[in-house]
Amino acid sequence: MGRFGVGQGLRRVEDVRFLTGQGRYSDDIKLEGQSYAVLVRSPFAHAEITGIDLDDAKAAPGVLGVYTAEDLSADGVGDIPCLVPMPGKNGGRTVMPPHPALARGRVRHVGDPVVLVVAESVAEARDAAELVMVDYDELPAVTETRTAAAPGQPQIWDEAPANTSLVWEMGDEAGTRAAFDKADHVTRLEFVNNRVVVNAMEPRATIGDYDAASETFTLHTGNQGSHRMLGPLSTIFQVPQEKLHVISPDVGGGFGMKIFVYPETVLVLFAARRLGRPVRWISERSEGFLSDTQGRDHVSLAELALDSSGKALGLRVTTTANMGAYLSNFAPFIPTGCYGPMLSGLYTIPVGYTEVTCVFTNTVPVDAYRGAGRPEAAYMIERLMDAAARDMGLGPDDLRRRNFIAPEALPFTTAFGETYDSGDFAEIMARGMAAADWAGFAARRAEAAARGRLRGLGMASYGEVCGSNGEETARLKLREDGGVTLWIGTQSNGQGHFTAYTQLLADKLGLEPEQVEIHQGDSWDLPQGGGTGGSRSLLMGGMALDGAADKVIERSRKIAGHLLEAAEADIEFAEGIFTVAGTDRRVSLTDVAKATQGDSLPEDLRETPDEQHHIVAGKQTYPNGCHLCELEVDPETGTVRLQRYVVVDDFGTLVNPLMAAGQVHGGTVQGIGQALLERTVYDENGQLLSGSFMDYCMPRADDLPSIELTMVEDMPCQTNPMGVKGAGEAGAIGACPAVINALVDALSPLGIRHIDMPATPEKVWRAIQDAQQRQAAE
Repeated sequence: MGRFGVGQGLRRVEDVRFLTGQGRYSDDIKLEGQSYAVLVRSPFAHAEITGIDLDDAKAAPGVLGVYTAEDLSADGVGDIPCLVPMPGKNGGRTVMPPHPALARGRVRHVGDPVVLVVAESVAEARDAAELVMVDYDELPAVTETRTAAAPGQPQIWDEAPANTSLVWEMGDEAGTRAAFDKADHVTRLEFVNNRVVVNAMEPRATIGDYDAASETFTLHTGNQGSHRMLGPLSTIFQVPQEKLHVISPDVGGGFGMKIFVYPETVLVLFAARRLGRPVRWISERSEGFLSDTQGRDHVSLAELALDSSGKALGLRVTTTANMGAYLSNFAPFIPTGCYGPMLSGLYTIPVGYTEVTCVFTNTVPVDAYRGAGRPEAAYMIERLMDAAARDMGLGPDDLRRRNFIAPEALPFTTAFGETYDSGDFAEIMARGMAAADWAGFAARRAEAAARGRLRGLGMASYGEVCGSNGEETARLKLREDGGVTLWIGTQSNGQGHFTAYTQLLADKLGLEPEQVEIHQGDSWDLPQGGGTGGSRSLLMGGMALDGAADKVIERSRKIAGHLLEAAEADIEFAEGIFTVAGTDRRVSLTDVAKATQGDSLPEDLRETPDEQHHIVAGKQTYPNGCHLCELEVDPETGTVRLQRYVVVDDFGTLVNPLMAAGQVHGGTVQGIGQALLERTVYDENGQLLSGSFMDYCMPRADDLPSIELTMVEDMPCQTNPMGVKGAGEAGAIGACPAVINALVDALSPLGIRHIDMPATPEKVWRAIQDAQQRQAAE
């Protein structure tokens, strides 16, 4: 292992570029002759469009075009597809209503795009958009997840009775029922997994261009994988994928939200072809609240059957998941295929069953958000384990310990079909408890009580499945100067891919970091790329580049054999040097590269090694860990203050501990934000009341203690040669249940058994007042 290789906390090589203003984001792209797009969006959550008057807008200064859904249809532009329909219960299917880029006849959420205006400047486009007159006949709206499918609710789509897109099931219903029938105790918990607005640092942006001579579209957009856009856009525009060129520059955060094809993606390409010049659309923050996919939004009833010793016998979960007004690209997959398999957590629950109903509402579409189904599952099982422990008079650690999958039982297949390969979950919890001084908590609680504060300590032992999905391609070229250039199909959104890949290549090839050049984001650089999502980039990208590096080494070995006048089989490679086994005769990678530029080599060896490697997903990885949160509540105000936050994570082999820690910190803060602060509120008319940072509270530095993180490396993953387990989403998975478990622990002396996220001061204060009134009445 070199000083820049695997396992070293190398500072991010890309940061100098970003910190010196050399980053290139979507808004930095300026194309010759570009024009500017502004959208007229619906002010109503549900309404018939009875008329559109475009005359004044078309006549406004600088206007190049004003378009409606009729124009899209006239050009043969199709609707945005749902890419992952799921099979339904009893042979049912996912109901997938059309998702046009501009509303056809009816709008279905506030912010639904209705008219596209393109002008010479953004100011002129905005002025013209103000002149568009749309007549609406407002209709009743559906906004509540819990009641969306109830009888008597307004119908959003004719083809989706009871506003239901899908009823999905997983597990053994009969076996689960039998387990509950013989249970000595059943714990039941109803809870909400609240909707969140993603709010990536960089708003969405997209710039479309069209070359009529080659009939080729070019799309510049910050996304999570350029190749992922090709299939949907090919379908929408009915053109071969080779006629689409997608380029992603630097991306300022994605969190799942930037994976998808949006109406704006389609519209800038449509308008560029119509106008024969580039068209750009840059979201404003308030517009993002109304148009970016949002996350989570579940209402669930979870039930855990146990015997008298606290051993879990069965798990049953019934969930209603909000899809919003349209099905986004992955929408039905997130609360089903991503959620269901992880419901049993890290426990030996022998049988389980879940039924998920995916409903439409008159709200912004919902799709993947950091963790994508796994945080929702972890929140469910970890809140349920805490509630069950309290019901049975056991410590939360005790009940977990009785039910954890033991290391000697691995590999272990859960009731929902996931096969864990490695880990010691009880040991991870014990390390976390020791780090958090669990044993000393009683004294700290008593001290807080003397100050009039309620103090709580909670834990969450989370498990996750991630890392191995789709396909990935890497191309690696040995340059004339002895360095290498890598092209790879993943897409950094701020995670530090350039650094991780540099370390892998430095370790593999014996290079210095400055000898590695990396390119991402251009769909024409590679025939395929899997993008970024599901914590896949280190595993999939790492194995793809490792395979390409092996091919470069083998090609270079042939050249080295010729230079050293030795048989290829006798050539060894280590730390950038080829040697003849048993001798001191040697040449470097740089020597090999230089040799290809002359005429001393046979003709078939004169090309610099340039190799490509493609991999297909294999077995998954299962990162896990324990989050412990200690907090205080002011009963007079309901204010919650975190006092300590401890995390122990098992990510297998660590390529860069410094960057892994950064990922945990960021994800944990997002989870804390969801648990305590982030509240997405629609009124009964479908108006988003929390549509700006004035009303939607994001976590800030002074809301947080230092995160005390330990990452263990003595449990490497057994399902991939790198030994790695995905780390990008883990913080967001463990944080919500840890925080709410701590809060319920603080409030438990008042008889409070549960409080829903976000636990805002008002909600906590009201819960305290209600509990005190009940106690007084008793």
